[in-house]
Amino acid sequence: MNEAVARRLTGIAGIATAAALIVEVPLYFVHSGPPPDSNVLTRLLIGIIALAFLIVFVTAFRELVKRVNPDYEWAGTMAFAAGLVYATVTLVSSGLETGAVIAADHPIDPTVTVSGTYVLYGSIGRLVLALFLTAVGFGISRTNLLPRWTARSAYLLAGVNLVFVPSLFFGNTPAHFYAANGWGTTALMGAILSYWMLALGISAYRSAARRVPVGSPARQH
Repeated sequence: MNEAVARRLTGIAGIATAAALIVEVPLYFVHSGPPPDSNVLTRLLIGIIALAFLIVFVTAFRELVKRVNPDYEWAGTMAFAAGLVYATVTLVSSGLETGAVIAADHPIDPTVTVSGTYVLYGSIGRLVLALFLTAVGFGISRTNLLPRWTARSAYLLAGVNLVFVPSLFFGNTPAHFYAANGWGTTALMGAILSYWMLALGISAYRSAARRVPVGSPARQH
């Protein structure tokens, strides 16, 4: 995979991940009480698709860092590993929720009923995502493979995620902003991540057309 292909694949995967997340998040706020099974299963399916695209994104990003500057391949690998762990943790959470909804003989709110997902979606997810964002930001800043704002925003978003790591001490009421499964801890962070991924994906895709060919005077200087 050459650099141009890596940039395009990173961009497309980032945009696809963002698009799926942007569609998914609002579905959590359509119903005030226990949502119908169709709502829950639809949003979980969209979320699963988003995570599949995320896996493609982190794989392409690692390859992109390697192509731009092999000295920082380890940063790309760290972003890949953290992103893969985040996707795995969230997929497990989605599986637990889906199973509970399918098995129940009446509508349930899995964000409350499935207690095993509280910390997976919350504190664990926030910590792993902070590590992922930090690695992405570091990889970008050290290799200059994308504009500076992408690295700075990654660091900022990583810090915001870290703020929500202690939320496991604050109960399990989804309507509360700062709780183990609160809307700030989960839905808001998911929404912010989706729009950040969209901006990053667009930037990565557009950078493929602006890249300087290897061996050119501009690249050498």
